[in-house]
Amino acid sequence: MKKAVLSMAVALLLSACTQKNNKNTQATSGTDSTCCNANLPKRFGALPETSGLDTLHQGTEVSHEGMKLIPAGTFVMGASDQEGRPDEYPAHPVRMDAFWIDATEVTNAQFAKFVKATGYVTEAERKPDWEELKKQLPPGTAKPADELLQPASLTFRKPAGRVNINDVSQWWTWTTGASWKHPQGPKSSISGKAHYPVTQVSWADAAAYAKWAGKRLPTEAEWEYAARGGLKGKKYPWGDEDLNKGKAKANTWQGEFPYQDLKTDGFDHVAPVKSFAANGYGLYDMAGNVWEWTADWYTADYYKTLKGEVHNPAGPAKSYDPEEPTVPKKVIRGGSFMCHSSYCKGYRVTSKMKSSVDTGLENTGFRCVSN
Repeated sequence: MKKAVLSMAVALLLSACTQKNNKNTQATSGTDSTCCNANLPKRFGALPETSGLDTLHQGTEVSHEGMKLIPAGTFVMGASDQEGRPDEYPAHPVRMDAFWIDATEVTNAQFAKFVKATGYVTEAERKPDWEELKKQLPPGTAKPADELLQPASLTFRKPAGRVNINDVSQWWTWTTGASWKHPQGPKSSISGKAHYPVTQVSWADAAAYAKWAGKRLPTEAEWEYAARGGLKGKKYPWGDEDLNKGKAKANTWQGEFPYQDLKTDGFDHVAPVKSFAANGYGLYDMAGNVWEWTADWYTADYYKTLKGEVHNPAGPAKSYDPEEPTVPKKVIRGGSFMCHSSYCKGYRVTSKMKSSVDTGLENTGFRCVSN
C-alpha cells in the first residue's frame, strides 16, 4: 500500500535506481541488473558513531571455538569469467597469511549474549539525530518528517506479482520497529530462532560485536579466500556445478524474483546456520542465506589499482561510489536468500556488493575473523 509516509521514506532512504524503461519486466541476466549492485537500500547514508568501540572488548583471551583455521596460501581474487560485474575485475594474485574465521554467520543467540553483556543498542533501535545526520548528508537535504526519524529498519515485502526489477522500492519497506529482535517488523520475533543468523545489523553493529569478542570483521580478500574452500578458479564454494542442479547447495531464491519463491531449497526467508553442506574449509553459508559485512571500504575501481601479487590486501583507504559520492559504503559478500540467477547471482565467490555503513537489512549479517 503506497502511503504518503512510505513514499517519503523510500525517497529518502533508498538509493535511486536508474530506470532503463518503464515496463514491468524482469531482468534477464544477473550481470545486466544494476539494482543489486548499485542501488542497495540504505538508511540515511551517514557515518555511524564508533567512538565507544574500544571499551567493548571483554579483555579475555580470544576463543577460537566455532572457528576454522584457514591456512596461508595464494589465490586469484576476482572474476576471471564473463559473469562478473565491473568492480570484480581484473582478477589478480593475492597472498594470504593464515587466519581464523567463524564457521557460521553470527547467530541471534551469540548476538543476544553480546547485548546482554554490554547493553549495546543497535542503530535500528536508536532514534536518528537529525542534527548529526545532516552534517554528513548533501547540503540542502531537507529534514524528513518526524515520523520517519524513528527507530526503524528496512524489511523485505514480497510483491503480489511481477514488478519492475529496477525499482527496489517494490520490495523494500522502511519499517518502524524493525530490528535484530524483530527482523520483519514489530510483530515478528526471533523466538525459537537462536541458531538463525542475526540480521538488521549495521556495519557499526557488526564491528561492535567483533570488538567485544576480541575479533574483527574479515577483509574482502580474507572472505573470498575462505569462501573458495581451497578450490582454485571455481565459481561457487562447492565448485562449478550450477546451483539448481543436484541437491540444494545454498539458501537462495527459486522461481521468479521478487514475487514468486518456489522454496525448493526448503526456505523462503533466512535459514538456520548449517542448513546446507560446508565448503572445503568447513565453513557454512558462504553462499546465500544472508549477505555478510566485510571490513573493506567500497570503491568501484579498487582492483584496478593493485599491481602484481598483493599480500593481505585491506581494501581502499576510504569509500567512493561514483553513483552516490556522499554515502560511505562497505563491501558485503556472499549473497542472500533473495539472490537469483536472473537478478544478482550474489552467491558466486567473486560477487561483491556495497551497502551504506549505517544500514541494517533483513538479508544482511556477518561473521568474524581472528589473526
